[in-house]
Amino acid sequence: MKVSTRGDYAARALLSIALHGGELPTSVKEIAERTGLPQPYLEQILLAVKGAGLVRSKRGVGGGYVLARPPDEITLAEIVSAVDGPIVTELSERDHQEGHCVLQDVWIEASEGMRALLDGVTLTHLVKRAVIGHSAAEHAETPGLAELSETAGLSGAELRRG
Repeated sequence: MKVSTRGDYAARALLSIALHGGELPTSVKEIAERTGLPQPYLEQILLAVKGAGLVRSKRGVGGGYVLARPPDEITLAEIVSAVDGPIVTELSERDHQEGHCVLQDVWIEASEGMRALLDGVTLTHLVKRAVIGHSAAEHAETPGLAELSETAGLSGAELRRG
C-alpha cells in the first residue's frame, strides 16, 4: 500500500499535536516548523481532518488545533481516510483468465490486512514509539502492532521498512 502525501502529512500533523498539544491549541506554524511540512498545504490538510471530526480549532491569539478525541481513540485509518477517502480495494470486474482471479483474491486480502493494521494503530501507539525513539522501537513492538501485522501477513521488519 502506498500512502499518499496528504495521508502522510495528516498523520504527521496529528502526531505532532498529540506529542505537544495537550489541552492548549497548537498553531499551524508550530506544527509546520516541528514537522518540516509546508504551512499552506498543512492548513488545507488540517481543515480536512477538522471536517472529519479528528481535531477542533480555536481562532485568535493563542489559537490553533487540538485533538477532538483522546489520542487512543484516533486511528491511522481514520486519519488517512479523512484526507484520502475510505481505504478500499478497487478492482475491476473479476475475470477468470489464467490465474487472475487468484491474484485478485490476494490483492483484496492484502488490502483488508492493511486496513486492519491501520485500524489498530492509534495516535497513542505512535506517541509511545516516538518517545522511546526509533532504535528502541526496532526492539520493542508497539502494543498490538505485532498481532495486527500477523493478521495482515507482515512481519515487524517489513512494517518498519514501509
